Amino acid sequence: MKRQTLFTWLTVAFTFIAAGCRPVGSPAPAADTITRVRLPMSYIANVQFAPYYVAAERGYFRQEGIEVEFDYKFETDGVRLVAAGELPFAVVSGEQVVLARAQGLPVKYVAQWYHRFPVAVIALESSGIRSPGDLKGRTVGVPGFFGATYVGWRAFLNANGLSESDVTVVEIGFTQVAALQQGNVDAVVGYTVNEPIVLAENGYPVVVFKVGDQVDLVANGILTSDTVARDNPDLVRRFIRALLRGIEDTIQDPDAALAISVKYVEGLKADDPIQRKVLLETIEMMKPGAKKPGESTAEAWRNTQDTLRAMGQVKEAADINTFFTNEFLP
Repeated sequence: MKRQTLFTWLTVAFTFIAAGCRPVGSPAPAADTITRVRLPMSYIANVQFAPYYVAAERGYFRQEGIEVEFDYKFETDGVRLVAAGELPFAVVSGEQVVLARAQGLPVKYVAQWYHRFPVAVIALESSGIRSPGDLKGRTVGVPGFFGATYVGWRAFLNANGLSESDVTVVEIGFTQVAALQQGNVDAVVGYTVNEPIVLAENGYPVVVFKVGDQVDLVANGILTSDTVARDNPDLVRRFIRALLRGIEDTIQDPDAALAISVKYVEGLKADDPIQRKVLLETIEMMKPGAKKPGESTAEAWRNTQDTLRAMGQVKEAADINTFFTNEFLP
């Protein structure tokens, strides 16, 4: 998993978000009215989570009567804990919601954080690969035959009229950078906010095919349970409101967001050029384009479910509307 031009939507978004938020200068809620939320983040502490850190540091969660504890668990752990009613929210990728519902878990996606799927197919410029069709007959390394990277890879193939029989696919774990540098594979599947930046910074120019440019899949966002959505809708609205303010601030001022992230990410330095590029690429993932901030669409959910069915990970098609709702957005 893992931005800078300010679009008109930000002004519109801020109008709606601010209308539903307590003023920044308003008194903090009394301690006994604070809801404490432990939030599984699905990854280690990282600058990619800058909007969450900004929302916490600037008091946006607190103004909504929420105190957040960031908990860096595996994504599947977050899904399980939310489904069991042990936690109200988790940060997850869209395919995890479809898989969870297929297993009968009562969870629902309520706000999209990344508006573009963050997976990419990456090759060195020296490979001669210039288009998806050039991958035919080549060797492609994937971290594993599971997870968001593999879902993105399969969706990418389908969107470009390719199949896995057109290439040699090998499992390389999360060694994409080394695998390309050492010439073990011709291309790899990784994250747009990671491997392309690291390779380019180390003197290896790359060609990047972003899955989000090829097909609209549901990316990272906020998961809750059917029970919380039904019985505590105000908590869901308040949490999303605070997060959207953090996202907006991060897009408007990446440098300030990076400086805040230093307090939350061990070893992060505000002048680290690679981490700044990671943040800027993350911001590109967060921009909603024509969509409302936080919104996910039925088409993206349909594409995600269709990809999982083609992979054999989901047997029967479910009602798309069971996966998500936009009703809690400002």
